[in-house]
Amino acid sequence: MKPADIQALLDEPACAHNAKEKSGCAKPKPGATAGGCAFDGAQIALLPIADVAHIVHGPIACAGSSWDNRGTRTTGPTLFRIGMTTDLTEQDVIMGRGEKRLFHAIKQAIDDHAPAAVFVYSTCVTALIGDDFEATCKAAAERFGVPVVPVDAAGFYGTKNLGNRLGGEAMFKHVIGTREPDPVPESARAYLPPDTKVHDIALIGEYNIAGEFFHVAPLLDELGLRVLSTLSGDARFREVQTMHRAEATMVVCAKALLNVARKLKENYGVPFFEGSFYGVRDMSQALRDFAKLLNDPDLTARTEALIAREEAAADAALEPWRRRLRGKRVLLYTGGVKSWSIVSALQDLGMEVVATGTKKSTEEDKARIREIMGPDAKMIDDGSPKALLGAYKDLRADILIAGGRNLYMALKSRIPFLDINQEREFAYAGYAGMPELARQLALTIENPVWAAVCQPAPWAREKAAGLPMTAN
Repeated sequence: MKPADIQALLDEPACAHNAKEKSGCAKPKPGATAGGCAFDGAQIALLPIADVAHIVHGPIACAGSSWDNRGTRTTGPTLFRIGMTTDLTEQDVIMGRGEKRLFHAIKQAIDDHAPAAVFVYSTCVTALIGDDFEATCKAAAERFGVPVVPVDAAGFYGTKNLGNRLGGEAMFKHVIGTREPDPVPESARAYLPPDTKVHDIALIGEYNIAGEFFHVAPLLDELGLRVLSTLSGDARFREVQTMHRAEATMVVCAKALLNVARKLKENYGVPFFEGSFYGVRDMSQALRDFAKLLNDPDLTARTEALIAREEAAADAALEPWRRRLRGKRVLLYTGGVKSWSIVSALQDLGMEVVATGTKKSTEEDKARIREIMGPDAKMIDDGSPKALLGAYKDLRADILIAGGRNLYMALKSRIPFLDINQEREFAYAGYAGMPELARQLALTIENPVWAAVCQPAPWAREKAAGLPMTAN
């Protein structure tokens, strides 16, 4: 990857922050990739493509504990869960055997798993020693008759966010636009009124974490919105190839793959909007935005009828939980789209978000936070344990909602904690996901363990009261 290509991705024209500052995203500083490097970001963006063999070209450490490491769910193939690596050793590096090992790794993946395609991810080591892995991928594709896609995203290129864009760039360069969509099947019209037009749409930055898109897909089907592809939750390689024929695109996580949405618009005329499936209000707005972009009066009318029905059902399901959660104070520390979309969902439950994290958020994300929480919204950029615990105490929060890396800090500090990131087991998106979110919040806050662990130990109470210590 040439420095000019990396800078072009940092200077994303569709990013309002870049347009305002005219300088692009900042180049990474030493140590900035500790929370996730470019290689990590590229894998996060592409791993949920379910029928692809994902090969990490580098040392075993880059593959990490790689079984099912994304937390996504699939309706079909599970090949994406298998971690594959060329496992380069010092001898391979010294003797220059990297390209040979990669070629044989691609052959083994194809022979053993018959994937729809093979994605090969470069790493710091292979980029530094100069392996021409793109040429190897091209030779393997010609030899075996299976698409082999090089994802040039060595870790030292920059942050996880840059890696997301590099993954999207690989899709646009090698995959998107290489196949035409299949005709609309009759099954897609089964629940539609006669002569209703089926519209093709695409989703970008939706990863189907914990299977939450399964709450949303039936609603899109009911409206006659055929999802050509999601990039990349529960996706198939052949679906990603057809994204250029979508009539409208929704960007679910703007920080990750905004470059793909922009290029689809510039090269194929596909309009896009940014939205969220978290919370009743945002879910309804996403459906309305699709109807608006598609400019179909019949679709608009059917969308409003569906929204009225689903909102009424959601309000009825949430009312018992609102009585238990109303007024509870939440410290939210996450990033990207969740820094504002989860705020909206929590406000739907009558909860008060005292602060939200913005370390991984764009300027557009921060603008949405101010729109939802007010101009004085408190945003936290420092995610260190000391800062989070200090904010939790100072703001008198009742629960910390954050990612899995904060779990043990919260448990050791004896404060209620709910995981909101990719490691979670529960789906919170869509109208159906809101009652589950409310249920998990109530179970966490009301768990009697918190009152028990915050009490002094029996021997401490005896000592404080001046009583003799009880013998064992």
